[in-house]
Amino acid sequence: MIYDVKHVTKYRYGASVAVNACALRLWPREDGGQTVIKSRIDVTPHPQTRSERIDPFDNRVTRLSIEAPHRDLVITASSRVKVERAAPPLAALTPPWESVVELAAETGSLHADSPAFAIYPSRRVALFAGATDYARESFSPRRPIYEAAADLNARIKRDFVYDSKATEVKTPPAEAFARRRGVCQDFAHVMIAALRGLGLPALYVSGYIRTIPPAGKERLAGADASHAWVSLWCGPAFGWYGLDPTNAIAEGDDHVIVARGRDYADVPPVEGVILSHGGHDLDVEVDVIPV
Repeated sequence: MIYDVKHVTKYRYGASVAVNACALRLWPREDGGQTVIKSRIDVTPHPQTRSERIDPFDNRVTRLSIEAPHRDLVITASSRVKVERAAPPLAALTPPWESVVELAAETGSLHADSPAFAIYPSRRVALFAGATDYARESFSPRRPIYEAAADLNARIKRDFVYDSKATEVKTPPAEAFARRRGVCQDFAHVMIAALRGLGLPALYVSGYIRTIPPAGKERLAGADASHAWVSLWCGPAFGWYGLDPTNAIAEGDDHVIVARGRDYADVPPVEGVILSHGGHDLDVEVDVIPV
């Protein structure tokens, strides 16, 4: 599948902004089964400085600085992406989850794909007993890791309610877990906390999900906005596989990956610092259109 993806971020400031310094994570990744055909980011007003780097998780980050007074900021990321992912593994062939815990704990690599980054608490994902106990219902002794993770993925979809008014971007996973309500970010954070509580490596994935459903199928929750899901390390022989607890599905050709990190704090699409004494209004528009 080939998609045209357009992500428009608009800020309207309550007072003139003298300096605006931003970091953007809006470039789709060159990942397993995902190829970027073309991509660009346009910014208005034009930044005085602009640079790029690759972060520790292999995400492409653009840094820019606008040093002329302005009341509006518009960031438009446009990409064409080809997605042809392999099918998920045969669950019964994946290793017992306990052996993956041992292998992750023994790894000495600090490469971007290393599980070492993904087994400890992070800024937005603290470990808590409720999530760990919840995960144990799926991770029975010696159960194949992908089979157990897919079961946990489905249970979160079944037990939690998608409610955009129940949480905020900084809501802790423990709070969303207690409410059993939230959005894709909350469900991903809860699942990550649950997996890490067992010692399993799990990362946060940001990106998009197809907005136009296949014939006869319902529209997926999280469309027309940035989406979030989970990537689980299934051992060195299998690597990383994505699971989407918001929709109880595996990461597939409907998902476009932008960034990966330990939690949302590692992958915000736009973050920065402004010099101004006023507030701001934010509007975000996302289109994912099959070509």
